[in-house]
Amino acid sequence: MIQESNIFLDIYCRQNNHVGEFICGDVFLSKKVKEEDRTLVVLSDGMGSGVKANVLATLTASMAINFAVEHREITTTAEIIMDTLPVCSTRKMSYSTFTIIDIEENGFTTIVEYDNPECLILRGQKIFNPNWEDIVLETGTNKGKKLRTCSFQAQLEDRIIFWSDGIVQSGMGSKRFPFGWERNKVLKYVLDTVDKAPYEASIKLATKIVNKAIANDGGKSKDDTSCGIIYYRKPRRLLFVSGPPFNKEDDCKFSEKIVNYKGKKIIAGGTTAEVVVREKGLKAKAGLETIDESLPPISYVAGIDLVTEGILTLGRVVHILEEYNSDYRLKNGPADRIVKMFLNSDEIHILNGTNVNVAHQDPNLPVELEIRRTVIKRIAKLLEEKFLKVVDIEYM
Repeated sequence: MIQESNIFLDIYCRQNNHVGEFICGDVFLSKKVKEEDRTLVVLSDGMGSGVKANVLATLTASMAINFAVEHREITTTAEIIMDTLPVCSTRKMSYSTFTIIDIEENGFTTIVEYDNPECLILRGQKIFNPNWEDIVLETGTNKGKKLRTCSFQAQLEDRIIFWSDGIVQSGMGSKRFPFGWERNKVLKYVLDTVDKAPYEASIKLATKIVNKAIANDGGKSKDDTSCGIIYYRKPRRLLFVSGPPFNKEDDCKFSEKIVNYKGKKIIAGGTTAEVVVREKGLKAKAGLETIDESLPPISYVAGIDLVTEGILTLGRVVHILEEYNSDYRLKNGPADRIVKMFLNSDEIHILNGTNVNVAHQDPNLPVELEIRRTVIKRIAKLLEEKFLKVVDIEYM
């Protein structure tokens, strides 16, 4: 079982391509170093736009995150990155910005920036100054180039908001923003937005900021535009249950775990739901409304936030998690609802009953209908690696 933590990192980066380009020249990467319980985040902006910019930014972000994993000294990291970047055939120079954020288990945070617009750190609804320092490279071809860095002990309700210059330069040349949106105006917008919605999730706040920048450009971004947010908040907990316990004598204990769990609850599987209803005497109602024609309807059990069919729905959940990106629009079907609850949760405890439904062992069934345990492991891996959720699995 996951041990309750005091702080969860709600991390999201919203991006929009330069108008006319099919790929973004900004690259966002994140990585969880499980052995040290560290979280690493990088945003890089490659020179220009499109494929060339993306290549530069991808190379920069990949090296930055790998060097950070190894605890490389920042000046060494910066020099290696700058020396490694390929030279642009047009401008005869290599160039890519980066922001590196390294967060330790206790919330101690280090930020390093090179030529990205200065990030914003909020403590609650006020700007927090962590005492930035400048580091000037002193050797080699990059002598004189300047990095900015800071370290601070993060607290609950802190936010780090970092961006590419597509945000602060949006609207440049327009009557309203002749010099771009500019940092002071961006900060005012963010502060006003957070004041109205102080507990806004990172995905919503980042989307609002990027959408405003796009609007400044008349609805078509004149540059690759990225806004990333790290929100330090209390973890939201979710219990995801699928499959009845292997031994029938464990039905009562299994049901107790579910009913007594402090957090949101999902049951995927009709037989599993029946066990809990029977053991705890809960009111239940079969669902009749078909929202997704390819899946059975949701059902209703008192005290359970969502009840769906099992293996078919789980297979669809895997597909959605694999395909999901900032442009994906979730619908209201059973699998979509599960994914919504996953994305709105931080610590996810999976209770996987291991009683095998013989129907799913029929070799004539489609290959996609994998055994439940395999599907659950795939879901857990996606939630951990792609969405940085804290996940554990308990088998019964």
